[in-house]
Amino acid sequence: MINIITIEREYGCGGGEIAEAVAKRLGWKLWDQQLTEEIARLANCPKAVVEAREERRDPLYYRLFKSFMRGSYEGSLNAPKLNLVDSETILKIARRVVEHAAEKGKCVIVGRGSQQFLRTRPDTLRIFLFAPREDKVRRLLRRGKSEKEAQELVDSVDRERADFIQKYFNVEWPDRPIYHALLNTAIGDECVTNMILSLVQTYEARCSA
Repeated sequence: MINIITIEREYGCGGGEIAEAVAKRLGWKLWDQQLTEEIARLANCPKAVVEAREERRDPLYYRLFKSFMRGSYEGSLNAPKLNLVDSETILKIARRVVEHAAEKGKCVIVGRGSQQFLRTRPDTLRIFLFAPREDKVRRLLRRGKSEKEAQELVDSVDRERADFIQKYFNVEWPDRPIYHALLNTAIGDECVTNMILSLVQTYEARCSA
């Protein structure tokens, strides 16, 4: 029986909105922004700090600073006080939150490495959402982004996610073999939502046959 759906997504393809629609139709808990909030609570830091670090590698200057602080004499003296909320720390906390959510079941989890953390669970349906670049730009324009900002975000965020997955899971992004379906959201959010719900029913029927 499917108890968990993970939705990985290209930036700007509507993954968050579709995940919300799927969770609402199923009556399940959505872990998207609430996942970020829970990570921030456990890391004892502002949500904005987590948003700036999750699903991406730390920038070079931050990695150098972290290395210096942890290796320096002053850094070693202040080690108990040094609370560097870096990408690796966030990833470790994210895994705890995702696995806890999975144990409770009946949830839709958006990104944050959830598809990798839960790749061996038979009760998980793993979906990857994508869209043509022009569709993603148009969606961001409707959200109020400028043309330049939308294009830069579409390119940079997905590049950062790919680097993140390569760094911490040693696989390419998207890691196609682990997904049950890769869906193009250009066909419409409602259509994709219906397809995911249909996949849940079809996959459950197959598993119980």
